[in-house]
Amino acid sequence: MMEKTFSRRDFLWRSGGGLGGIALAYLLGHDQSLDGAAQARSENGIHHPARAKRVVQLFMSGAASQCDTFDYKPELIRRHGQPFDPGGRVELFQSDPGAVMRSPWGWRQYGQCGKWISDLVPHIASCADDISFLPAMVSRSNVHGPATFMQNTGFVLPGFPAMGAWISYGLGSLSENLPAFVVLPDARGFAPNGPANWSAGFLPAAFQGTMVRPNDRNPIFDLFPGPNDYITRDSERDGLQLLQQMNRRHLQTRPGDSRLDARIQSYELAARLQLSAPEVLYIAGETEETRRLYGLDRPQTQEFGRNCLIARRLLERGVRFVQIWSGADNGFPRRNWDSHEDIARDHGDMGLSMDKPTAALIQDLKRRGLLEETIVYWTTEFGRMPCSQGTRGRDHNPHTFTSWVAGGGFRGGVTYGASDEWSCRAVEHPTYCYDLHATVLYLLGIDHTRLTFRHNGIDRRLTDVHGHVIREILK
Repeated sequence: MMEKTFSRRDFLWRSGGGLGGIALAYLLGHDQSLDGAAQARSENGIHHPARAKRVVQLFMSGAASQCDTFDYKPELIRRHGQPFDPGGRVELFQSDPGAVMRSPWGWRQYGQCGKWISDLVPHIASCADDISFLPAMVSRSNVHGPATFMQNTGFVLPGFPAMGAWISYGLGSLSENLPAFVVLPDARGFAPNGPANWSAGFLPAAFQGTMVRPNDRNPIFDLFPGPNDYITRDSERDGLQLLQQMNRRHLQTRPGDSRLDARIQSYELAARLQLSAPEVLYIAGETEETRRLYGLDRPQTQEFGRNCLIARRLLERGVRFVQIWSGADNGFPRRNWDSHEDIARDHGDMGLSMDKPTAALIQDLKRRGLLEETIVYWTTEFGRMPCSQGTRGRDHNPHTFTSWVAGGGFRGGVTYGASDEWSCRAVEHPTYCYDLHATVLYLLGIDHTRLTFRHNGIDRRLTDVHGHVIREILK
């Protein structure tokens, strides 16, 4: 007897009511609206042929030091311990300039490009020929909260959409069963601004990031009901159907308010996630070699490695933008990259936890044929000073820091821009987040000047009124 094959729609129909019924209703309506959605995407999204389909952003919260990672300066080694005098007044965040301080780590050249990279990040260094380095990044703030907003949203003030929200708004999802924008926070807590870093701002609320905590017992809050003896299959179905009817009626009387529409969509997405999320987050089926590659066999790299591995699984299943956080709020011992007290101790711990998994993500995407269509974007909110704070720490430096990108149409093994001999200020091709955001959008097929949203009488965009595509680092 021939075994009958059921489609996903058949499965939802046979699964009865409840969230399965909501998911089925979504799919039926989705089929009827494809033409209209495609037209909307054409107007707001793709403006030219895209090189990339998806983005994974790794955010080092607390300000990773450029002069201890990717910005090699022999002058700091030669003048270690001497008075720091770059010429002119040096304004620091919470200290007076100390002596010149070399990095606690050695430096080596890597790859055919010969890029000098710190021994703090040897695994990322092994990928140097795949990476475009930008050592002349500049921030408009030396305060963590505003600077973190700037790198995420293009503005130092709250209330603006995150880059992932803009990309979701412009391009939509590659999967109808997963969110377009997923955030994997540090398990120890949020970075400054918390979930506002992945807000939709004034865009329709449905485009905000969906937070997933892979290490928690419930990785996605409220996706499944907790243990109880009163919710039955029938009662859940009837209650959700009634709620859906009431929500739709309420929405019809309040045109232009995206909040309820987003909530309705979240119910529909939750229904689909009940089927897709467990499979995506289940990594036991990965090979031992892959698990070791990401560092899941070591406690120091296990958490960030799991997040990077799940990010790869999300990307290959159609998530458009994944954001991974390294670093939480301030605490003791240090839980982020804000190394005011002891750069060797604090960056040592943070670098060890992040380095191997990050390199693994690049390598894994590459061997699966996904790197050419996936942008890997590593950044932080600002840099750190080349002089000491106290005897072993470094203060904030908004005048130069390093970001880097790989895959998705970026040239590997190149460096664009430079800081001065101290790694104190950007002097060649100073680069703002606007430029890097414009370049990422360009590779996704988006003209950053045309992806706009009318808000309070202004056509807002991710890059504000700034930004240019950095063509020197494109293939």
